[in-house]
Amino acid sequence: MLIESFQNEKIKNVTRLLTDNRFRKKSGVFVVEGQQENDRAQKYHFEATEYFVCESIFKGEIPKGKIHYVSEKVYEKTAYRGTSEGIIGIYKAKESQLNTFKPKDSSTVIVVEGIEKPGNLGAILRSCEAFGIDALIVTDAKADFYNPNVIRSSVGCLFGMDVFQAENPEVLEFLNENHFNIYTTIMDKTSEDLYKRDFTEKSAVVFGTEHSGLSDFWNGKGKNTLIPMVGSIDSLNLSNAVAITCYESLRQKK
Repeated sequence: MLIESFQNEKIKNVTRLLTDNRFRKKSGVFVVEGQQENDRAQKYHFEATEYFVCESIFKGEIPKGKIHYVSEKVYEKTAYRGTSEGIIGIYKAKESQLNTFKPKDSSTVIVVEGIEKPGNLGAILRSCEAFGIDALIVTDAKADFYNPNVIRSSVGCLFGMDVFQAENPEVLEFLNENHFNIYTTIMDKTSEDLYKRDFTEKSAVVFGTEHSGLSDFWNGKGKNTLIPMVGSIDSLNLSNAVAITCYESLRQKK
C-alpha cells in the first residue's frame, strides 16, 4: 500500500516526532533520515520499529523490518531535509548511564556543559567520533540528543559514540574516581596552552556554553587550559574549539 495523503496517521506521527521534543521523549522513539544515517543506526544495533521509503528516490537496499511506502510528494513534505535519499527510519531511543562507561588508561573524554544548539552538538559528535574520543558527556543538557538537527549535523556519528547525560556533581565525581586529568577551558593567568597538556593519559576537557563559558561550579576543579591564538579574537565557536582539542588528543596518541 502506497501512502499518498498527508493526513495519514502514520505520517502525522512522523511529523510530530520530528518537530516536538516532548512528544519524542514521551514516545521513546526518534526519526532518522537518509541512507548513511540509517546504515549507521543499524550498524550500531539501534532497534528500528518501522521505515518509510519513497521508491522513486531511494537507491539503496530495502532494510529488513516493517516498511511503509510513500509517494514522492508525501516524502518531500514529511522529511526534515526534503529529498534526503528517500528513507526515514523510526528507532527506539537508548539511555546510557555514566557509571556503565569503563575508561581505558589513555581515554580522552569531552565534557560539554549546558549546550543548547542541536547543530553544535551534532558537529561536536562528528569531531569526537572522527578523532577517536572515547566518550562525550553533556552536563545540564538543554539540547535533545535525538533532535533531527543533531543526527543530521553529526551525519549519524551519534550512533557509534559513547554519549552520556549527567549533572555536574556526578560527572566530577566520576572523573575523580577514575583518576582523569581534568582540563577546564577557563582563561586566567594560570591557563596553559592545550598543546602542553598530556593526552596520553586519562584526560577530560571541559567546555562551557558559547555565550558564558563554564559555570562557577568548575572553578578550581581542573587545570585551566586554552587554545593559543595569534589573531585579535580571543575565542572560537564551541564546536571548532572541541574539534581542535579532539585532534590534539589524536595527534599526541599517534
